[in-house]
Amino acid sequence: MDEWVAVVVPAGGSGTRMGKEVPKQFLRLGDVPVLIHALRVFESSRMIAEIVVVVPQDAVAYCQQELLPQFALSKISSVTCGGARRQDSVWNGLQAVDERTNIVVVHDAVRPFVTGAMVEQVVERARTSGAAIAAIPLHDTVKRVTPDGMIETTLNRQRLWSAQTPQAFKLELLREAHRSSRQSGVEATDDAFLVEQIGHHVSIVNGSPDNIKITRPEDLVMGEAILRSEFQTQAPHTGAS
Repeated sequence: MDEWVAVVVPAGGSGTRMGKEVPKQFLRLGDVPVLIHALRVFESSRMIAEIVVVVPQDAVAYCQQELLPQFALSKISSVTCGGARRQDSVWNGLQAVDERTNIVVVHDAVRPFVTGAMVEQVVERARTSGAAIAAIPLHDTVKRVTPDGMIETTLNRQRLWSAQTPQAFKLELLREAHRSSRQSGVEATDDAFLVEQIGHHVSIVNGSPDNIKITRPEDLVMGEAILRSEFQTQAPHTGAS
């Protein structure tokens, strides 16, 4: 493999918004945990050399000994402990990737409908621009609101996009961004923001409305609907000719 592309999958969340005892990344979608849906896409990608999974400390042994061995995921090189925040979990994952890594992809464990095409597109763009993310343009009218619930202004949605993962970066660029945030105390909900903070431009590639993040009970319902739709699309037609 000419270029070593690693994936860091932060799965360190507790899933409190889901209102369940089981963390959201381990909940079943269809018959398979949400996390496994995402990992299978990276396992099958021709671009990906290794996968680092970052989970809560009390889930490391479960993943290593029980969950992951069930699914023949040969590209997983490490299961690492997460941190207090998402960016801490990503930082831990960055320390575990192979020293040969040129490009690193970061993907939320609870986005089960990532596609191989998205992965290839962000990696290809990161090769040339240094940083790229999947995103979709906003279609709803967006209002900025005051703390007491009054509309302050209506934003121009033509230049507004909703960020998703996968996000891909040259490894040293992302490490530099994380080191800077750890020194300055900047907090972020995605890695692209940290890269922006050190003055580097981030490219956009098209994501998908189906690339949802499973964080609330209603997201599981939507996920099941997407899964059924994909199955129906892939199933052979058996009707009369």
